[in-house]
Amino acid sequence: MNPARLPERFAAHLERTGLLAGPGLALLAVSGGADSMALLDLAAGCAPGLGLQLAVVHADHGIHAASAAVAEHVATAARERYGLETAVERLALGAGASETRARTARYAFFRRVQQLRGARYLVTAHHADDQAETVLLRLLRGSAPVGLAGIAARGPRGLVRPLLPFRRVELAAHAVAAGLPVHEDPANADPRHTRSWVRQELLPAIAARTGEEGVEALLAVTRHAAAEAAAWDAVLDALPALDVRAREGTVDVARSVLAGYSEPLSSRLVRAMCRRAGMRLGPAAAARVAALAAGPSGRQLALGESLVAEAAFERLVLRRAVPAPGFAAVALAGPSGAVRAGRYQLRWREEAAPDRLERGGWTTWIARGALRVRAPVAGEALVPLGGTGHREVRRLLMEARVPRTARAEFPVLVREEEAVWLPGICRAAAAVPAPGTTAVRVDAAAE
Repeated sequence: MNPARLPERFAAHLERTGLLAGPGLALLAVSGGADSMALLDLAAGCAPGLGLQLAVVHADHGIHAASAAVAEHVATAARERYGLETAVERLALGAGASETRARTARYAFFRRVQQLRGARYLVTAHHADDQAETVLLRLLRGSAPVGLAGIAARGPRGLVRPLLPFRRVELAAHAVAAGLPVHEDPANADPRHTRSWVRQELLPAIAARTGEEGVEALLAVTRHAAAEAAAWDAVLDALPALDVRAREGTVDVARSVLAGYSEPLSSRLVRAMCRRAGMRLGPAAAARVAALAAGPSGRQLALGESLVAEAAFERLVLRRAVPAPGFAAVALAGPSGAVRAGRYQLRWREEAAPDRLERGGWTTWIARGALRVRAPVAGEALVPLGGTGHREVRRLLMEARVPRTARAEFPVLVREEEAVWLPGICRAAAAVPAPGTTAVRVDAAAE
């Protein structure tokens, strides 16, 4: 194995897969170990040709006494060797922190930096040996067959893992050949953590018994399981009556159609739907969701990983739970602009008002004034355009068949604290501008 060829193979892998094809800022998650330092070096070599800007993120878990020193080493190497800045978060989890708690805290920090910096990618150093370990871990936990696909090369919100085809030994060899400073996390050798036990004891025992064929067989399992997942994804498209509508963090389906299938089939379709929306659901939870499809409208089911399922009229909806009621109110200030409100994007500009307005469209014109978008308020009502009496916003959302789980983050446009528009549902009779006068045009779209 020639470490000198690794940069060439890495660049070819990126070109073949398009994992980092679009220009922008890429955050590299660097722990300081050989794997992530090799990632840093390889990415730095490819970045100019890909139009990428790089920055480093490092989580100091505070589990071991040496963690602060490792964080300093990472930041120094990134700055002095590559001219890159490093964002470091000192998590102070303590010596008793579990792998799960550490991972959750680490990724929460990474995502905060990604959002703050507007980074297109979050890049991690998972490699082929991590993949083999993951297969063993999931087997020990009783994973369903599709779960054995292991770690995906792409994840939600720009998460990318470009080292999956490469073995730990060749990454370590590259680190040595390139003279990279390496500082391994002591937790990686702590057998109290299950993954560390698999890495330090179980996987070497398999390799000692079977040679490299054992590891390659585990990697073959991931490929077979990934093909199984792809097949189930294709099944969703082969059953158009399901009418699956998916985007990141939410998916819904025609529940009467889903309920018409047997449980083994319907639960697997539910899991495939969730994967399409970037969510994970185990077999037992998927069976409970499939059963929900046959029940009355309005029933809800709280699931793991902050997921909620709801039988909403003729649809079965699965979505990540809203972390807090509604969303922060945002002013529509200035002659033009754009804001995000929950799962919706609103854009506005000043423009002459038309002769007539739609009551239920996704575009409206409002007489100029203090405009804000906010979540619904309990008990609020409006007089619909062309109507004569007040209608409660809650009732309008229900009649529009907005799922209960989505109502807390539905945007309400208010002028001078009066509700004037529910995008796509109801324009109020208030604040209607005279035709031809300068007004505020607002366009809304669900994301």
